[in-house]
Amino acid sequence: QAQPVESGGGSVQAGGSLRLSCDASGRTSSTKTMAWLRQVPGNEREFVAYITWSGATNYADSVQGRFTISRDNSKNTIYLQMNDLKPEDTAVYYCAGYRSGNAYWARSYDYWGQGTQVTVSS
Repeated sequence: QAQPVESGGGSVQAGGSLRLSCDASGRTSSTKTMAWLRQVPGNEREFVAYITWSGATNYADSVQGRFTISRDNSKNTIYLQMNDLKPEDTAVYYCAGYRSGNAYWARSYDYWGQGTQVTVSS
């Protein structure tokens, strides 16, 4: 496939959990750093978390301790477990493959999916 496919979004109440999945079969994701980013209409796409091919991770301060990124290289799948969700987590969440540059910048990524909507109500 030409782009990753995200799934698992939905609507939850504050304090709830969701698990997002990203099927990245169209790229050799096992050799690539992959990330989750999110976007609210009218705002820039913002970094959430990344994971290297070896499993090293990094998170935005706003999600540290609540979100966990993981990957299963045998399935070319990347996950984002989101716990203790807050209304400010409401956004479209995108899976992306790292290309080059600052890993906290959206422009450092290519191989974007269509996104999955996450809505958290108070």
